[in-house]
Amino acid sequence: MARTESTMLPIGTLAPIFILPDTISGQLLSMNDLRSEKATVVMFICNHCPYVLHVKDELVKLARDFQPKGVSFVAISSNDAEQYPQDSPESMKVFARESGFTFPYLYDESQDTARAYEAACTPDFYVFDGALTLRYRGRLDESRPKMENPKPVTGSDLRGALNAILANQLVSEIQYPSMGCNIKWKQ
Repeated sequence: MARTESTMLPIGTLAPIFILPDTISGQLLSMNDLRSEKATVVMFICNHCPYVLHVKDELVKLARDFQPKGVSFVAISSNDAEQYPQDSPESMKVFARESGFTFPYLYDESQDTARAYEAACTPDFYVFDGALTLRYRGRLDESRPKMENPKPVTGSDLRGALNAILANQLVSEIQYPSMGCNIKWKQ
């Protein structure tokens, strides 16, 4: 595991469009299928990263809190499943079910979607408004796995961005990069 910060795609970027298989339903889903007229959260995660495992329950809670308000959530894994079989589509489906995901968990085998989003780590978060314009990117909150700091997982940064978008307010310009395991790129 190499601790990596997110690259912070520029605010105002239009959401890169993708079509990827959902490991839960088996369907091919696109950004246009998944987008919301209010806000869409795109999360790059994986099954085994300690940073993802640290926030996994809060991701489920965030989705349950904001999906009824019209926010769409989608998780994507772009890790090389040949070198990291714990991140295979079959394992992703089990992980999603055991974690209680209420959102699609897509597999980016080509890693083209991760490159388009300039994703660098897991977890890496992006929030787009109804026009698919990037309004927030960065960390979930200031917590880290116990090896780094003891702060509780609250989702405060992402929650603040979503609340601002839903209230038609500006999202704070103070946005911190996410930090986690590097995406496992193919050789």
